[in-house]
Amino acid sequence: MGKNLVQQARGHGGPTYRAPSFRYAGKISHRTWSAQNIKGNVIDLLKCPGHSAPLMVIEYEDGDRNLTVAPEGIRVGDEVVAGPTAPIGLGNTVQLQNLPEGALVHNLEASPGDGGKFVRTSGGAGRIVTKMTDKIIVKMPSLKNREFHPACRASLGIIGGSGRTEKPFMRAGTKHFHMKAKNKLWPKTSGGAQNAVDHPFGNKRTQRKSKARPAPRNAPPGRKVGMIRPPRSGRKR
Repeated sequence: MGKNLVQQARGHGGPTYRAPSFRYAGKISHRTWSAQNIKGNVIDLLKCPGHSAPLMVIEYEDGDRNLTVAPEGIRVGDEVVAGPTAPIGLGNTVQLQNLPEGALVHNLEASPGDGGKFVRTSGGAGRIVTKMTDKIIVKMPSLKNREFHPACRASLGIIGGSGRTEKPFMRAGTKHFHMKAKNKLWPKTSGGAQNAVDHPFGNKRTQRKSKARPAPRNAPPGRKVGMIRPPRSGRKR
């Protein structure tokens, strides 16, 4: 009898895939939307096992504290401003429509007021390419251009920790403990190297492991792996 695939086992409450969220510093986001600019001070810099980027704690004038990603060059005691017309400065949170073309931004909102969804990893930054009346085009770290609503907010600067991926792990044990801190499944075995009962691409104990065939058109979620069958086009005969 077969076993569930990795895609089918995720999210079913097993300890293998349960993130240790009790060790995380908290959820990062922009502060609550305000029509007026408000000043704040950076009171602490944190390292969270759930985030690759360093985090900073901002305390605003109204007493509100906010946790967000820290850009390069920010220090404890620096002043930041959040608001629709905040000045252009490191760590400030501004609407995209009030930023010039070429500005480097991070933690962009997908829709106005959601707190930030894009460009949140260490060393990441997006660049404003084109400004229009109804949309702002930002070049993402993946080099793809994405459209945003002009009222979406973003923070200025490049996220800290840009050299994280340049240092090699060197040892398998180092990578093991790095992945264990976030409770990520590692190492990952390819489908072609597994047995037939464990994966649709699994095969015999031979040198040629791969058995990649298009997945069935009506396959259940988790079974559609590898080569996905293209949609049908043309007139049915």
